[in-house]
Amino acid sequence: MTRIGIILGSTRPGRNGEAVARWVLEIAKQRSDAEYELIDLLDYQLPHLDEAYPPSMGQYSQPHTKRWAETIASFDGFIMVTPEYNHSTSGALKNAIDFLYAEWNNKAIGFVSYGSVGGTRAVEHLRLISGELQMADVRSQVALSLFTDFENFSVFKPNQFHQDSLTATLDQVVAWSTALAPLRKG
Repeated sequence: MTRIGIILGSTRPGRNGEAVARWVLEIAKQRSDAEYELIDLLDYQLPHLDEAYPPSMGQYSQPHTKRWAETIASFDGFIMVTPEYNHSTSGALKNAIDFLYAEWNNKAIGFVSYGSVGGTRAVEHLRLISGELQMADVRSQVALSLFTDFENFSVFKPNQFHQDSLTATLDQVVAWSTALAPLRKG
């Protein structure tokens, strides 16, 4: 069965992303088209990139990189939950992405973002990065506003219409992940 990882892209204390990622997982788990699993960057404790060789060479020397590579390789596609910091994604998420290369290739990716303007600028950066990693980013996305989807900017209370956007994003990620399967096996 197709496996989709939901990557929680913030490691900050008090992060809003945890509630968002759990909402995504809760809705995803009601579906029967794929297996869904939460991947929390806090569980990997990745330091600032510390590999001697570029990830495209696949010569990982650090135990934390090997563990991260094994996790990412086990999935067919991803939903990245990203905050927007300074018009981009979090440094922790960018660093985690940069550790690997082949493990990302030929997989689908969708985005759920949050921030003052819904995190859309962070997603635009992630779309560029995804292209370089030979990932298929899907059109649909969820953009959550700190002003309207969080009470006091910290208690997650998404508007109901976001569930439709999430459903469309999940549909597209699963479809593209399935379509790309022959390329991953080749």
